[in-house]
This record gives sequence, C-alpha cells and structure tokens, in this order.
Amino acid sequence: MPVPQVILDSVTHLLPEHRGAAALCASHGGRYSGYYAATKGVSAVIFNDAGIGREQAGIGGVRMLERLGVPAAAVSGKTARIGDGKDNLARGALSFVNEPAGQLGLTVGMTCAEALGRLATTTLKPAAEPPKEDEHRFEVKGGAGVKVIVMDSISLVRPEDAGHIIVTASHGACPGGKPEMAVKYPVFAAVTNDADRGIDDAGVSRLPAMNARGIAGACLSAFSGRIGDGRSMYEDGYVSALNVVAEKYGGSIGQSCRQFVEAMVAARAKELAR
Repeated sequence: MPVPQVILDSVTHLLPEHRGAAALCASHGGRYSGYYAATKGVSAVIFNDAGIGREQAGIGGVRMLERLGVPAAAVSGKTARIGDGKDNLARGALSFVNEPAGQLGLTVGMTCAEALGRLATTTLKPAAEPPKEDEHRFEVKGGAGVKVIVMDSISLVRPEDAGHIIVTASHGACPGGKPEMAVKYPVFAAVTNDADRGIDDAGVSRLPAMNARGIAGACLSAFSGRIGDGRSMYEDGYVSALNVVAEKYGGSIGQSCRQFVEAMVAARAKELAR
C-alpha cells in the first residue's frame, strides 16, 4: 500500500501522525536529522545536503539511515533553499542517495518532486527505533552569570536560555523563510552553521532576522564545524558570517567559535554589570 507524503521545513516538525510517511524535510541531512527522523518512524526521507561540508556531515544522517534500512536522499543546497520544504520540492535536485533509496530507483540528479513521488508509491515500513544516543545539549564554560549552551539542534533551545549564548549545529536559515522562526527565545547570541550558504544565501538568512531582534548572530563555515554536531561546531568551527549586533559586541569573521563565544560572554557580562 502506498505511503503518505509530508512536506516540512524542518525534520523537527515531524509529528506522531507522520509515522510511516515518506517525508521531505528541508533540514540538513546531518546525523542529528537522521536520528530524529528515525525516532519518529518515517518510512523514507529526503533532506537538504547543506553544502555537504566537513567530513560530508551534511549527508551523515542519510548514511546513518542506510544502516537502519531506511531509504533516504539529499537535495543539493545549490538547487533549493535549505529550511524551505516547498522550495526543495519545486526546485530541488538530488545530490546524494543511500542504497535503500537507490534500490527504489532514486538517482543523483533526479528532481526532488520525482523522488518523493517514487517513495510515496512504494510499500515501505516505518523506521525501527534507532539506538538511543547521548545528550544532544550540554553547557561549556561561560562566566559572570552568563551561560554557554551547546546543542546539536536549535530546536533544543529552552525558555531559560533567554539572555544567554547558544552554539547550535543547525543550519543558519529561517525555516520556511519566516524571520520569526530564527530562534524561539530571546537569547543574547546564537551560533549556527552556514550550510555553505547555498542558493539565495539561504544558509545565513537567520542573521538579519536575529539582528532585527537585537540578537547577536554568527554562522560558522560548514567546512569547519560539522553540521548536526554541536561539539564539533564549538571546538572546530570558525566564523564565516555574522550580523551587525554580533560585530558591535566584538565578533568578527575568521574568529574561532571559542573566540566568538568569549567575546559574547564578555559583552553580556558587561551589560549585566551595569
């Protein structure tokens, strides 16, 4: 029996009722996205490759799903805007296909629309629950009452993070192109991955949206920190783009993530001391 289709701007928008669906999720195809999709029991999924990036992290989740027997593929970020499901469906072309997806006839260069159509007309089973992974959110050293929280996805931000600094391994695009979706809570500063910028510079579009809200924003090069891996972003990343607010607080292109965070901690501590 054919499976239902679902088209989403983010894998984190998957709901219990999407179990068994063939999903187009315009999130990056990194490990966290693959893991999250599997926990929701999709039968097949298409992501955006986020420029592929360091150690091919942008398709790490597609490969991880292969080991679970789940058909998965990635759309090239140079053909469609990351974080925009409708645009991926309209303009996207596949850049990577895992073995289960290849067995169903998906190929590199195929349009996303055709690929999703093929998946939806195939009899597939929901993904098995993946092995539980370690905590995807943790704190590193801040200072003077300022917390620094590192997370694999910006969806893990919490209300209590308001006024603090977050380093996330999400892409730097506003889901669905909606500025209000840049970050849920009024953090002081937020770091994301530039997804190699991609078509229409979508991979850094959170920056002006955060700037309008007075939030310091920076994107790290996809070829420095691994997208979907918060620890790699914090330890390995360097700044490739930032907004005016971040620059005002001492951020600059070329800084390591640690250096950027230190500048933001100092700026926030100065504010709190007034």
